Amino acid sequence: MLAFFAVVLLAAPPVTAADYRIDPARSHAAFGVRLLWLTQVTGRFEQINGDVTLSSLHDTAVVDAQIAVDSIQMSSDRFRRWVLAPEFFDVAHYPAIHFVSDPISLAMLEKGGELGGTLTLRGITRPAHFELLPSTCPLSAPQECVISVRGTIQRSDFGMNGHRTAVSDRVDLGMLISLDYAKR
Repeated sequence: MLAFFAVVLLAAPPVTAADYRIDPARSHAAFGVRLLWLTQVTGRFEQINGDVTLSSLHDTAVVDAQIAVDSIQMSSDRFRRWVLAPEFFDVAHYPAIHFVSDPISLAMLEKGGELGGTLTLRGITRPAHFELLPSTCPLSAPQECVISVRGTIQRSDFGMNGHRTAVSDRVDLGMLISLDYAKR
């Protein structure tokens, strides 16, 4: 899910490694999962941090992003406590979700496409594939660039096996990522 960040960071003009960062004040990640096949339960992670490393030729980039699990906001405090508990995110043992993208071409930012990489959730690392939506981003002004990514995962792939009769295994993910120059 953090692969989304890679695309955003790639749209910026060529610079040295880690010259771009995910702007945590203007970025967020969200999820939705079906409860009892009738209701969609949603949550939004408010704290995303990461950076982008450009290749030596400045034609590809790799995104490395982390989401603070305890930054989740939900419509109900009861749901929030439930998803932070050991049967779901287990925030006490696994405080972050980590994504590292495969190298992505900078051209992919405008045309969109598949964004691959590895996602680590609850200490389990799996390949992840997301859809990067087309975006118009001025290369000279990364602060004006907003990248949108969406995809799905199976929560059981990451050891979230609780309440399988009431909560769907399929989790819809989405991210809106804004970039900025890295602080020096």
